[in-house]
Amino acid sequence: MAELHHECGLAAVYHLPPEPEAGDGPPDWNQAGDPAPSPLVPYVDKVPRPEQTSRLIPRVLLDIQNRGQLAAGMTSFNPQRAAVLSTLKDVGSVTEVFRLNREPKYQSLMNQHAGVAAIGHVRYATCGPEDPSYAQPFERRHLELRKWFAFGFNGQLSNYAELREEILATGDRHLSRETDTEILLHLFSKELSEDPYVSPAELMARVGERLDGAYNLVFLNALGEMFAARDALGIRPLCWAREGRMFAVASESVALANLGFRHESIRDVEPGTVVSVRGGRVETERFASPPPTEDRKTAHCFFEWIYFANVASNLDDRDVYSVRKHLGEALADQEQLIPDEDTIVVPVPDTAKAAADAMAYRLGVPCLEGLLRNRYVGRTFIEGGNRADKARLKYTPLPEVLAGKKVLLVEDTIVRSTTMRALIDQLRDRGKAAEVHVRVACPPIVAPCFYGIDMSTIGELFAPAFLERPDEPPRELSPEIERAMAEDLTADSLRYLPVDSIAASIRMSRNSLCQACIDRNYPTPQGRKLYQLAINPGAGDGRTYAAAAQCS
Repeated sequence: MAELHHECGLAAVYHLPPEPEAGDGPPDWNQAGDPAPSPLVPYVDKVPRPEQTSRLIPRVLLDIQNRGQLAAGMTSFNPQRAAVLSTLKDVGSVTEVFRLNREPKYQSLMNQHAGVAAIGHVRYATCGPEDPSYAQPFERRHLELRKWFAFGFNGQLSNYAELREEILATGDRHLSRETDTEILLHLFSKELSEDPYVSPAELMARVGERLDGAYNLVFLNALGEMFAARDALGIRPLCWAREGRMFAVASESVALANLGFRHESIRDVEPGTVVSVRGGRVETERFASPPPTEDRKTAHCFFEWIYFANVASNLDDRDVYSVRKHLGEALADQEQLIPDEDTIVVPVPDTAKAAADAMAYRLGVPCLEGLLRNRYVGRTFIEGGNRADKARLKYTPLPEVLAGKKVLLVEDTIVRSTTMRALIDQLRDRGKAAEVHVRVACPPIVAPCFYGIDMSTIGELFAPAFLERPDEPPRELSPEIERAMAEDLTADSLRYLPVDSIAASIRMSRNSLCQACIDRNYPTPQGRKLYQLAINPGAGDGRTYAAAAQCS
């Protein structure tokens, strides 16, 4: 599905010093000892000394590159360096920013930014230009080490507009970027200026009580203190692991597994919890709980399982592959088309493949790669133009597979429909398919997301035009509406999954998930407010909605 983008991904690594005895004072990184033992194979050989631990960051970021391709960066900590914290960031992919295809330049950068600890970030965003100053981590330098820090942010603050106005209203503060990350920079700076000795949990408690929306953070200061934090509803995923003296954090478990951490060592950062490294010790502490008036304890974004996350990841005790397999089986169970010898299942690469395989297996028909994705179309090459043009560049139909076939085309979801229209057109014209039947492993997208996914307005969505009428309650999806949608797309037929299939496939209760974009049930007060502004633009402050929608 080429129509959706996530905001970003986080990473952190730390070569822990020996834990000091009581009264020994701060850790001595000169005595940090040998690198972490055998679990971190084969990448421990890339860390010949503890101060080279930071070079693991590009490796971790490559595994979460799916979460953001616009920019990348890292901040490292090295107490032996004049610039105790050192930040490298730029527009581009991980390979481009860290010069991974130019060995001398890569080695030079890794030596320049060497450190015993580091945080990293990959970015995609709908707010802010393609400008290096928007790349993360954000670093705030200060002469006092406790007030010198850097952090990376994943999510979206739904009350961004209100926080921005509040900061600017003071008269002596300035915001130079249109991004909620800078809001957090101000909030952290303010709290640390008032109390530089505040603990990570208390810092997050004070800042978190001001925030509405999704927020995951990795934070590193010039004393070598690090923490990772996840919002109270756990909207976005965040994982951590420790083995020996190696500690690491990533947005997805696959990145930690590929470093060599054992499965049983990888854990989710619990919602409303901080995992911190201070004085050589790793500690976890809760800083927030869900609001007592809410009827839910978590609001995990269901899109993480059906689309965003790597299929090899495990998020909140649910593996991504199994969820997509269950979705494909649910598609097969509701299939009404009678397969014949010319029927084939074709996935839209790549994330629909698990669902398509499972659907085909249950139906007893072949699952074939009738669409190939061009993996060598670079990020900058496909910039500009419309989405249909990008789809034609990224996907190639195979007439050897498709010609004369009745194609069940399996897709993760349909958001704006532009890509789907282009694919159907290509399957018919270039692939010579006899019929194209679209099967969507998701319910219709009917509402915007205000928690970090690039779909911010109702007008840009495909489904609402068929399901909603002015001054009428939303209509339920029906076979008649699906036929109208199929005709609009020029498909022979179209079938969505029902809303209940999502929680059933993830094996979680509906109240444990955020499904606002498919059921209009937003898990936070500001999300509900923004949705009301979206459906009734004249009922409130349009500037508030526009600012929040922009910063997704």
